[in-house]
Amino acid sequence: MQANREFPNSQCISCHDVLLWVVNTISYASRKRLNPAREKGSMSSELPDLHAKYGLTNIINACGKMTHLGGAIVLPEIRPQVSSSLGHFFDLDEIQTRAGETIAKAFGAEWGCVTACTGAGIALSVAACMTGKDAGRVAQLPDTTGMKNRVVLQKGHAVNFGAPVTQMCRLAGASVVEIGTVNGSTEVHLRHAIDDNTAAVVFVVSHHTTRFGSIPLTRVVEIAHESGVPVIVDGAAQSFVMAKIIAAGADLAICSGHKFLCGTTAGVVAGRRELVEAVYAQNRGVGRPMKVGKEGIFGVLASLETRMATDIDQWQAQQDAKRDRIHERLRGIDGVGLDVENDPNGNPFSRAQIRIDPTRARISAAVVASALEAGNPSIRVRAHHVDEGWFTVDANELTGDDVELVCDRMLDVLQASPEEKARLTKMYGGGREGVPEFSWLS
Repeated sequence: MQANREFPNSQCISCHDVLLWVVNTISYASRKRLNPAREKGSMSSELPDLHAKYGLTNIINACGKMTHLGGAIVLPEIRPQVSSSLGHFFDLDEIQTRAGETIAKAFGAEWGCVTACTGAGIALSVAACMTGKDAGRVAQLPDTTGMKNRVVLQKGHAVNFGAPVTQMCRLAGASVVEIGTVNGSTEVHLRHAIDDNTAAVVFVVSHHTTRFGSIPLTRVVEIAHESGVPVIVDGAAQSFVMAKIIAAGADLAICSGHKFLCGTTAGVVAGRRELVEAVYAQNRGVGRPMKVGKEGIFGVLASLETRMATDIDQWQAQQDAKRDRIHERLRGIDGVGLDVENDPNGNPFSRAQIRIDPTRARISAAVVASALEAGNPSIRVRAHHVDEGWFTVDANELTGDDVELVCDRMLDVLQASPEEKARLTKMYGGGREGVPEFSWLS
C-alpha cells in the first residue's frame, strides 16, 4: 500500500506514530526511486557486467530477433516502466485488464491478454477453443473427453521454431490433423478435414513456412468460419502486421513481446473478446505453468505504447541505412554477391543478403558464418541458408559501430590469404568447399 507522504493531521502524535510515519515514508521513497541510468536507457557503471561475472560469450547479434540470443535488446523507453514494476505489488487481473485495452487499441482487436511467450499463447489459444470459458472444462484439460479436440494445420505450416508448432497444440490435449503436402495444401483438403469435432484451424505466419502451395489466411478464415470454426494465427515475429492479421478475420492471433516489440519476455494475444477471455481463463488450469509476471505485462504495455508513438517510416529508413552501409563495405569482393532480402512476411525492413561463390571466393558461406561465430566477440549472422550458398545480415539489433565491426570481420575472412581460407575450410567445412547446388547430395 502507498504510504501517505503528508504528515498525519493530529493534535497528539506519539513517538510510535512518528517512527511509523518515517519508516513508511522512507520505504515509499525507496520504492519510487529509479536508477538514473535506467531512466535514461543507458548502461551505468554501477550495473554488473554480466558477461564478466558469469564468464559469458560476448555476442553481436546480426541474426535478428532470435529467442536463443535473448530475443531483443529491451528499448530504453521500456526499461524504466519495467524496473518500476519490480518494487511494487499489483493485482494481476487488473493490469491484465489494462493490457487488454492497450492490445485492442494497438492491433484493432476486440480484446487482448499477455501470456508467458508466443508458444504459450498457441497452447492456451487451442485450449480456449476447446473449453471456452467453462470452468469445468478448463479444469478437465488436458483430458478432452466430451470436447471438440481436433486442430487442423496445413502441412507446410507444421514448422519447428525451436519446438514444433504441433507440439504446442498437443500440450492442451488437442489432436493435430495436418492437411496436404509440404508444398501443396488446397481448399479441398481444408474443407475435407473440418468436421464436427474440429476445435480450431491454426495458421502460421513465419519465415519457416513454405512460401508457396498454401492456402492464404483470408480464405482459411472464410472456409473455417463457414463451419463455425475459429482460426488461430501464430505470428510470433509479426507485431508490425498484427493489425492486418486481425483485419483478415483471425479469431485469435499471437505475437511475441520480446521480438520486434523489443520488450520483456511475453506473448501477446489479440482477437475476439470471448475467446481472449477463455485464453486467460486457462491460468486456472493448464495455463498455470505458462503464467506471466508483472514485469512481462508492464513490458508489453510499454512496448505497445512505444510502438504506437513510433514513426515507422523513419524507423525503416534507419534500418535501410545500416543495410546499405553493409553493402557499401562489401562491394567489389571477388566471388561475393550482394542483394536485398525483403522480410518475407511484409514487415517494414529488409536484410543484407551475402551470396558467396565458393569456387571464386575460395571459401563457402557456411565457413564464413562459422568463422564469424567463433570469434570474440561472437558475430551471429542469419545462417538459415548457408547450405544454399548465402546468409543475411540483419541490422535491426546493430548499432553503427556494430555494423562497422561486423563488416571488418567479414572482410578479414573474405580477403584472407588462400592458406588461411584453406585452414578455415578444414576447421569448419570438413576439409572441403561445399557447392550449394549439390548440398542435397552430401
